[in-house]
Amino acid sequence: MTKFPEGPTASPGFLLWHATLRWQRAMAEALTPLDLTHAQFVILASTWWLNGAGERPNQARLSEFTGSDARMTSEVVRRLLAKGLLEREQDPADTRAKVLHATEAGRELAAAAIEAVESADTAFFTPAAAAAPDALLPLLHALSAR
Repeated sequence: MTKFPEGPTASPGFLLWHATLRWQRAMAEALTPLDLTHAQFVILASTWWLNGAGERPNQARLSEFTGSDARMTSEVVRRLLAKGLLEREQDPADTRAKVLHATEAGRELAAAAIEAVESADTAFFTPAAAAAPDALLPLLHALSAR
């Protein structure tokens, strides 16, 4: 027997699934003109942000920072390297490690992509924020906590 006899539309998980799919479509629509997937955007923008904060992350750090699977991070980094948006170099503190930084083209694209994503986020989340102005961010923080 289900906890939701009125059907799946009373299930928080089912509703989150639908909201996530709508949000993912909004992100894809915002990023397609920039020739970026959402995963590529997250890795590029995170590298750009970490670089701006004085950090040269390696792939493990990017995986941890973004919450992404290490193999997926590795594959996305390879694609961004091939596109000339990231560069990899020897870590001066650890000769076994490689660190990443955004190229000039990567920094420019990251800035444009962040603007596109923030605009899409605003359009997507405005109805929820209007319904519960002080609840949206705390709720998302609670749901994303590890």
